[in-house]
Amino acid sequence: MAQLSDNTRGALLMMASMAAFTLGDTCVKAIGEAISLSQLLVIRGFFASLFIALLAWRLHSLRFDLPRRDWALVLTRATAEVCSTYFFLTALRQMPLANVTALLQMLPLTLTLGSAVFFGEPVGWRRWVAIAAGFVGMLLIVRPGTEGFNLYSVYALIAVAFVTLRDLVTRRMSPAVPSLTVTLVSSVAVFLFASTMSLGQDWAPITPQLGLLLAGSTFFIIVGYSLSVIVMRVGEMSFVAPFRYTGLLIALTVGFLVFGDWPVPLTLIGAAIIVATGSFNLWREGQLRRRALAQAKIRRT
Repeated sequence: MAQLSDNTRGALLMMASMAAFTLGDTCVKAIGEAISLSQLLVIRGFFASLFIALLAWRLHSLRFDLPRRDWALVLTRATAEVCSTYFFLTALRQMPLANVTALLQMLPLTLTLGSAVFFGEPVGWRRWVAIAAGFVGMLLIVRPGTEGFNLYSVYALIAVAFVTLRDLVTRRMSPAVPSLTVTLVSSVAVFLFASTMSLGQDWAPITPQLGLLLAGSTFFIIVGYSLSVIVMRVGEMSFVAPFRYTGLLIALTVGFLVFGDWPVPLTLIGAAIIVATGSFNLWREGQLRRRALAQAKIRRT
């Protein structure tokens, strides 16, 4: 049997990671209003944090003697994680699964925009055009001023902004900061936030059906987190990263089969624009990175 290349393994891991996150979101949406968001996050956050802590300890990836600058970035990332989780899941419980997932696919474009605005990273005209087109796709999904545009559409966009902040901050951390330590701090932060939010709230009884959905949500978020850490170390990211868009295909399929939701044509067109421009942006970044590495190698010789 032929051995899989690193790029193929990376692509498969990325698709598996996206599938896990999407199925976890499906469980959350299926739970709906049966329990409060805080109760859901406390239960899920406790078990997810416990697993991540054990995994990090087992892999010797727990490190808390970090420089002050890195700790500031880790805590900022954790705050962004808390905010993005709250706004995303609040929107998810009220919006079609595919719509929310499609908006989250803006991330490669918003990361490029954020890097240019806040860090002064050079962005050529091709990527500026891709970013502009991607925002047009976003407008086709949320359609401001129409009946379908509401507070939860705004919440989904706020979630995208906080996820962008989270990933921008992550890029500024020193390589010495273990990924699992960062993930653990963020997971614990979400758990503590939800615990505080749940104070004074009555917890709903957990029926067998709710218990299965909560277990599924917890299981899939753990799998998603684990695979997302592994995938960063396998294959070339310029090749692997575009496979994150398979999450949208899964969301479309699951949303239709489980909830009977199918996006209107404008939403599908907007999602296609976001996927196309995001894929181009990722490909272009990989091309520029390889060119920079080749020039650096020439200078060294």
